[in-house]
Amino acid sequence: MKQPPYPAPDFTLPNQDGQSISLSDFAGSWLVLYIYPRDDTPGCTTEACSMRDARDELAEMGVRVIGLSKDDASSHEAFKAKHNLNFDLLSDSDGSVIDAYGAWGAKMFGKLGIQRKTFIISPEGQVVKVYGRVTPAGHGEQIIADLKTLQA
Repeated sequence: MKQPPYPAPDFTLPNQDGQSISLSDFAGSWLVLYIYPRDDTPGCTTEACSMRDARDELAEMGVRVIGLSKDDASSHEAFKAKHNLNFDLLSDSDGSVIDAYGAWGAKMFGKLGIQRKTFIISPEGQVVKVYGRVTPAGHGEQIIADLKTLQA
């Protein structure tokens, strides 16, 4: 894994509504990009709800949040509606962005797949913090605390 800071890999991906979202859309803003394995699974739901609950405070800090997985737009749309998520979910169907961020690799028992990782990206487009092997519960609060330090 690269050591921050380093340039965030560029992307343009569809969200749950089929609209293209690019890294450049967040230029000048702090961004939390979290990559997760699959919509509506227990750990991913816990993590998404933690992000949802933290989003208002993050927004007050000038921080935007997006989630990213290989799930398609219709899956994201249902997941977002079911859990009242207040941020975009992006579809990386071929996994190229997931791979570019280093979130594809060995999981438990050596099986390959999406690793749960979160990236804090500065207004200048630099990855300044990486969370590997994220614990879903309370992750939003952890990000808020770290961003307060990073923004100080």
